[in-house]
Amino acid sequence: MHGLIGFGMDKSPNSLLAQTKRRLRRFDLKARKGLGQHFLVDREVLGAIVAAAELSPSDVVVEIGPGLGILTGELAQKAGRVIAVELDDKLAALLKQTLASLDNVTIINDDVLKIAPQDLLEKQAGLGYKVVANLPYYITSPVLRHFLEASAKPRTMIVMVQKEVAEAIAAKPGDMSLLSISVQYYAEPKIISLVPAQCFYPAPKVDSAIVKIDVYPKPKVDVDEKGFFAVVRAGFAAPRKQLANSLAQGLGKDKAEVLPLLKEAGIAPQRRAETLTIEEWAGLWRVFEGGKDADR
Repeated sequence: MHGLIGFGMDKSPNSLLAQTKRRLRRFDLKARKGLGQHFLVDREVLGAIVAAAELSPSDVVVEIGPGLGILTGELAQKAGRVIAVELDDKLAALLKQTLASLDNVTIINDDVLKIAPQDLLEKQAGLGYKVVANLPYYITSPVLRHFLEASAKPRTMIVMVQKEVAEAIAAKPGDMSLLSISVQYYAEPKIISLVPAQCFYPAPKVDSAIVKIDVYPKPKVDVDEKGFFAVVRAGFAAPRKQLANSLAQGLGKDKAEVLPLLKEAGIAPQRRAETLTIEEWAGLWRVFEGGKDADR
């Protein structure tokens, strides 16, 4: 079980909620639903994110979606450098004004998915960098892929995501999905804590969770990445079906062609994709690659 944090909501004049409302009024701003904007207004959660990042003065942090800059200021106190990437033009302008006194913070007004991490860092990463992000649901998977697949990968990622997405990212065999495998191929995820909806303003309709993703020096299994994920995607083509049927459908093969390959990989054809470990997927990919060589 992961503990819920943030129930002791502070409603005093100096609370994060009060600060957030004042800042929004001052700059004549409203949360934009289209960008999935929900501002964190709980100090306990804020502290949990910063603690999970384990920052030191030698760290470079890339913050995605800094919003009103409350977390940015906390990160800047601990890290050597913070590169905050904000898509919203008005929020970026606000950040440049309110954080102007912090000389170790750089505000970039752009879509993080359009900037290669190595270009974002401008050779500032040293021994690696860390990513901190409060991610809207609709860009969670693209952002994770963007950094985990990059040539300059982070050492760790601390992300706030929807609770169900966090559980999918950290799932074990039996509940695996394409998202689980896409993350766990590169890194070890761990749910730090669950965060109730009321810790945000405006409150979203669902609870969230803080997930720490520690990136491996090299992927968990030694495979050809493109071919490996082609097999995994095929396996999840019809996840409710037995693996033999789902793979046949996903690869455009007859079931009779797939069955001997599963047998060679030591995987029962009636299993379902969500039950396989990453190592089993790697073994299956190797058998399929061997089959291709035999066909040539």
